[in-house]
Amino acid sequence: MLVIFQKGGPVMYPLLACSIIALTVIIERFLFWAREDVRRNQKLVDEVLDLCRTGQWDKVREKVAGSKDYVIRVLVSGILHREFSMAKAMEAAASDEIKRMRKFMGVLDTMITVAPLLGIFGTVIGIISSFELLGSAGIQHPQEVTAGIAQALITTAAGLAIAILSVLPYNYFNSKVEDAALSIEKYATSLEIVYEKLQGNQCTQETRNES
Repeated sequence: MLVIFQKGGPVMYPLLACSIIALTVIIERFLFWAREDVRRNQKLVDEVLDLCRTGQWDKVREKVAGSKDYVIRVLVSGILHREFSMAKAMEAAASDEIKRMRKFMGVLDTMITVAPLLGIFGTVIGIISSFELLGSAGIQHPQEVTAGIAQALITTAAGLAIAILSVLPYNYFNSKVEDAALSIEKYATSLEIVYEKLQGNQCTQETRNES
């Protein structure tokens, strides 16, 4: 492996940096999503919505104490601001959660784009070196010319390998973000409907009492 790396020429060093950065981000995001999946508590979400249907806000606060579920955090934000603008509060909280989930994704996307370009750059350098050697050594020493071609092929392969191995987890992480966003939207909408219905029932009760 070290021999191949050395044959690849100077472009292999930035490619190595790209691979280390991509691998670091991939490991960090895998750990992040493993932690978020463990923190998810669907039963608690359902219990919160049930309590909201009857307006038991104090019990909701007791139930969610210590919860690190991102859906719960969004719902709690809406509940705390229910008398002002529940929808906008949950929208702002959801934006913060999605931003947290997309952390370092731009870095990984950049590595996926840059690595093949660096590979092509190494290819160009290798071909230029080959033509220079061909001009000076002539066809009497073909082994010197093929060394430059080998350098070109190694950098191209390395760049493509980094991009290919990075794009799979990148798409996986994007799908996780999309699923999380759909879950947040689903339960936030449910909470809005529950709260509107509760408000409507209260208004009806007040009207009857006045009558």
